[in-house]
Amino acid sequence: MVHAQQAVKTNKELFNILVSDQMDQDGLKPVMDSSLMNVIFESVTTTTTPLEEVDALLIRSATTVTKEIIEKMPRLKIIGRAGVGVDNVDMEAATSNGVVVINAPDGNTISTAEHTFAMLASLARNIPLANQSMKEGRWDRKKFQGTELYGKTLGILGFGRIGAELAARARAFRMNILAFDPFLTQSRAEKHHVQPVDLNELLSQSDFISIHTPLTKETKGLLNKETLQQTKPGVYLLNCARGGIIDEEALYDAVKSGHVKGAAVDVYESEPAQNHPLTELDAVITTPHIAASTTEAQKNVAAQVAVEVMDYLNGKPAPHALNLPYLDADVFEKFAPITQLTRTLGEMTSQLFREPVKKVQLSYAGEISHQETGLFNRSFLAGFLRHRIDGYVNEVNASWIAKERDIEVIEKHESESRGYSNFIKATILGEKNTLEIYGTFSREIGPRIVQINEFSLDFQPAKHTLFIQHNDQPGVIGKVGLLLGTHDINIATMQVGRKHEGGKAIMLLSTDKECEEKVIEEFQKITDIVSVSNIEL
Repeated sequence: MVHAQQAVKTNKELFNILVSDQMDQDGLKPVMDSSLMNVIFESVTTTTTPLEEVDALLIRSATTVTKEIIEKMPRLKIIGRAGVGVDNVDMEAATSNGVVVINAPDGNTISTAEHTFAMLASLARNIPLANQSMKEGRWDRKKFQGTELYGKTLGILGFGRIGAELAARARAFRMNILAFDPFLTQSRAEKHHVQPVDLNELLSQSDFISIHTPLTKETKGLLNKETLQQTKPGVYLLNCARGGIIDEEALYDAVKSGHVKGAAVDVYESEPAQNHPLTELDAVITTPHIAASTTEAQKNVAAQVAVEVMDYLNGKPAPHALNLPYLDADVFEKFAPITQLTRTLGEMTSQLFREPVKKVQLSYAGEISHQETGLFNRSFLAGFLRHRIDGYVNEVNASWIAKERDIEVIEKHESESRGYSNFIKATILGEKNTLEIYGTFSREIGPRIVQINEFSLDFQPAKHTLFIQHNDQPGVIGKVGLLLGTHDINIATMQVGRKHEGGKAIMLLSTDKECEEKVIEEFQKITDIVSVSNIEL
């Protein structure tokens, strides 16, 4: 890994900032007004400026920054993406060439929340249909009788930044607000004056349901034929988050049947969504993914990345950096296995502890306790948060994301290593439960999980893992093997742990392929199996 060149210059030569996509000029004003910055408005693929003289690159979604482009820019120190996603940047190439990549995760929060609330009000009062009726020369007052928002219950699925902003607007209209988010703590719910509930309660109690959850394996198709039937008859649905969270075919049928009285959709499973079936329904408001498309949002994202790029070039840190920090090659090689272990511990605990988290405590013992362990903390958080947020998360931005979600992170160095050369303990504290997981690494045996809660074992982390809690009774292991064999799933390794004969016990199994949800459901039918968790690393 190569470190970016020292940003601060020692002479009067200007920094060259290449703006490759169209951006709001007001947002770029701070860098344009700086006497140290030379701003060039040209595409990176057609610019007349020599690429080897470019210090910073600003883009939106139109420019794709490939490995070849990065390698033609030896002076490039930072790439600023004026938006959230960075799919159009080769992150590996940027990192390996010491180029920092930043984005603007906060710039469109208000715009998206306002668009969602505008859709909410429009649904309640039939505004699009009434407007169209007037344009067609009709006067249909009775036909467009609406409903008040006052006193109604709004259910918010996913309570991040945008969900919180929507809640603030709904409170002004005196709505009752329910929030479902597996990781919403009681203290944060109280801070935003919302009532945390489980998914079933939100579906059955809400008059309006608005989606603000990330699109993950767990949330894809979250609102489907079955879950839509759990909602109130006459419910209104809104999705300005991610396409695919609502099963669009199921939504179409629910609106046609009248069970869903109305829906407002800004995002779709496949975009552009031209001639989409939902546009045929009068009860559905559709917009072409414009929730973040406001003058202010475009100015904000441009300003955020421009100022951060300018600050970085002047020697300040980049708080929204998305790629790996610099490490000397020998240091990186020495500690790479430890960072991989702590990242794995983070991924495992996140998938095992599916509830709101208040505190993460990381304890180090053995040789590792005498090192700077900040990078290991960040790698743990990167693994932990990867399964909880919709966005790019890694060792650089993980601490910032944890702080934003009110997760307290505590680091300890201890003397007792239980005979291991390196010993790491991660404790996850929620509002009701606690999870402890212990790991170790040595050159001879590699990474190992040596304890989960009170159960000792010796397990090498694997890509596809099953964690099974069960009663220690004869035949349970055989039933597990039989079930997996029935579904053509081969067991690679197995470790068991128990405190005493006939009591509680656990299994950790690595398999050759992922267990589908239907297999997990079949496990629940086996006598003496308490719970099954599917862990994907």
